[in-house]
Amino acid sequence: METDKILDVNKHDSRDPNPWLAMYLDTSIPINDLTKRALMRDNSSRSVRYLMPLIQFWSKLTMFFIHIFKFFFPKLVDSSKMLHRILAWGMKRFVSPDANLLIFRHFHVGSEILEFIATNVDGVEVQTSPLKPHDFNDVKEDLFLKHDLNLYNFVINLNRQLKENNLDMKGKKPLNMEMITPGKFDHIEFPNRWTNVLDLRSAIELFTPFYQFFLTANDFIRASNSLQLDETIGIYASQILGTPGHLGLINNKHPMVPDTTYSAAFRLVLHGLAAETLHAVLVNVKLNINKDGILTPQ
Repeated sequence: METDKILDVNKHDSRDPNPWLAMYLDTSIPINDLTKRALMRDNSSRSVRYLMPLIQFWSKLTMFFIHIFKFFFPKLVDSSKMLHRILAWGMKRFVSPDANLLIFRHFHVGSEILEFIATNVDGVEVQTSPLKPHDFNDVKEDLFLKHDLNLYNFVINLNRQLKENNLDMKGKKPLNMEMITPGKFDHIEFPNRWTNVLDLRSAIELFTPFYQFFLTANDFIRASNSLQLDETIGIYASQILGTPGHLGLINNKHPMVPDTTYSAAFRLVLHGLAAETLHAVLVNVKLNINKDGILTPQ
């Protein structure tokens, strides 16, 4: 990975302050330090400054023509296997180590959040399907599509049980935090060749038209709309914890009023940030909870 020169406070120039150093030093938003370093380096990369504007233009234009194609032939192209082979190939060869770290972490973080909710809702038993990729071969196993399907199936199965048993969302006591990982996840060392330059947002913008083309129209729209379930999952967690403060960190909201698919790439980055901050809240709870499920003073 790149060095942390941009995050070195000793290099601070009061006449030209680095915004990413300010964001890194600020502790108002809970987030894993490894994630925060990777995100700040990613934000300050040359790829963001020089490649992302061009890629964004190409992406929106391409999506427009694919949208027209899918309007007339919504199910003509449906190959999740081909899509994920392209994604795995592209991530391995062109995406930066920091961006790959953020992508891989997201699946682990998201899986642990769903496991936490499923385990700690009183009166229900919901089976989850954790996605915890270790290398690029795991990406080929329909990783991104399964992530979206898991989220919707989780919401449906959880609320079906609550309605069938006439229950309200309520957390168990004591809380079970066994599934929450405070440290690093199990990943490979990501490639760092001269071609591995794409930042996170550029990579997502570049891959989104492929996602749109190789999936059916329903699959792509569902994937885009799933981002707004950030608010839903955040509310579930707040009802279990009894602490709604983290809801202010959620930007993808209003799942009953879907947003346009053209904004999916940017909202996907916000989705990743929301997952990381909620996971950081859960890590903090795990580190400061006693055997009775009560938060101890910090």
